[in-house]
Amino acid sequence: MQRFRFAKPLSILLTFCIATAVFSWAQTVSRKILNGANGANPSGTLVQGWDGNFYGTALNGGPYVDRSKHNSGYGTVFQVTPDGKVTTLYSFCSQRKGRLCTDGALPRSGLILAANGNFYGTTIDGGANTFGTFFEVTPAGKLTTLYSFCSESCPEGILPNGLIQAADGNFYGTTQSGGAGGYGTIFAITSSGKLTIIHSFDYTDGAVPTASLLQATNGYLYGTTAIGGANDKCVGTCGTVFGVTPAGDYKVLHNFCALLNCDDGYSPEAPLIQGSDGNLYGTTVLGGANGSGTAFKLTLDGQFTTLYNFCSVINSQRNCVDGYFPQAGLVQGADANFYGTTAIGGEQSGGNIFQLTPDGALTVLYSFCITVVSCPDGSRPSTSLTHATNGVFYGVTDTGGDSKDCPYTPLGPGCGIAFATDVGLAPFVQANPGFGKSGWTISILGNNLIGTSNVTFNGTPATFTVLSGTHLKAKVPAGATSGTIEVTTPSGTRSSLVAFQLLP
Repeated sequence: MQRFRFAKPLSILLTFCIATAVFSWAQTVSRKILNGANGANPSGTLVQGWDGNFYGTALNGGPYVDRSKHNSGYGTVFQVTPDGKVTTLYSFCSQRKGRLCTDGALPRSGLILAANGNFYGTTIDGGANTFGTFFEVTPAGKLTTLYSFCSESCPEGILPNGLIQAADGNFYGTTQSGGAGGYGTIFAITSSGKLTIIHSFDYTDGAVPTASLLQATNGYLYGTTAIGGANDKCVGTCGTVFGVTPAGDYKVLHNFCALLNCDDGYSPEAPLIQGSDGNLYGTTVLGGANGSGTAFKLTLDGQFTTLYNFCSVINSQRNCVDGYFPQAGLVQGADANFYGTTAIGGEQSGGNIFQLTPDGALTVLYSFCITVVSCPDGSRPSTSLTHATNGVFYGVTDTGGDSKDCPYTPLGPGCGIAFATDVGLAPFVQANPGFGKSGWTISILGNNLIGTSNVTFNGTPATFTVLSGTHLKAKVPAGATSGTIEVTTPSGTRSSLVAFQLLP
């Protein structure tokens, strides 16, 4: 049974024709983050760095504009502080040769923080072959192109998505097209740029993956494809959830549109997460009981449950109050609830930030406006939120912001903003990486770490060195087991939300 709620407002109470329904405005960090020169249309999830700041990519914008192609820049890498100060770290196509952006162009996916403290990402254009790149960038903004896709006849795929760093230290990702079947690939790539093809999609097992992978506690890599699969009820746009080992053992866990009228949803475009209960959670852009997308749970053996059908609440203006088309994935908060965004819908039609309980009760936290003229608070949040170690959620919108600074982009008025949503959750710590062997030294991210007196791995004390208020390093102790990391600070004991995985 599905339920819908609004949260209590901070300032304005809106009354609807729904019992016990209230609404609350979220806090926004800045309404003037991106102005075109420093980037436009941020399209990837923000990532927290060792310094406590956030790092991201903008799909467009930057100083290198090719008027002959009618573009608005080739994208940037930027840093944004928790209080909203933005710094451009790198502008793509700065290493241009003729009309070729050898350093890449159009970074559609966000960055990941690797174990060495640097960030890694991809672009969908540019490079030596104009089909995208794999790159490393330091917190100071030094970028190194490590691989250009489509080296010879594109067997490794083209148009790469986001990355993860797996327990073997390699990076894993997917491409939207190319490969042996032409429908995309799964690949592994080392930090030096050596690429290995793990799987080529052939449509029957899925096609056109658009999201990054997840490595679950069982070692499998899990992901989604936006189309393809065994069902043809949705004219080729069904999609799948799949699992694959780093060695390439591939299996389909779920073919969407398996239920009558596609009530299980179809066309999943966002990455999966593994919840604290060990199950997989995700979203579909389309389908479900209302045809407007779903949130779902999937066990590792393929048992599927629809948690929520979007557009279940419609107001007198025919707006889907609870939003629709969730292009972003879910993130689990310190309270065990899930948080996410819808790209469209809500009271102002520009998308929502929402909370979803494990049993399917949805609460709208904020409703963005639609960019018909100007939306100072942003519009169209289409990427997953970041749960920072201070307990606050951070995110970006595709468009909106101050349209005076950025009157028009390929996606609409406004260059987009970065925002914060504080729902009152407690601070926590986060291991980087989230896995390791006894004797390894790993980073732990947090807040107010100066004066830390104790660090334990599932109860086993560890030696550690505090490097800053947001970063310490600890040695995985002998006898440690997989489980929670706890850090005792002057402000109290902080626990990790995700269990640290001890490698054999």
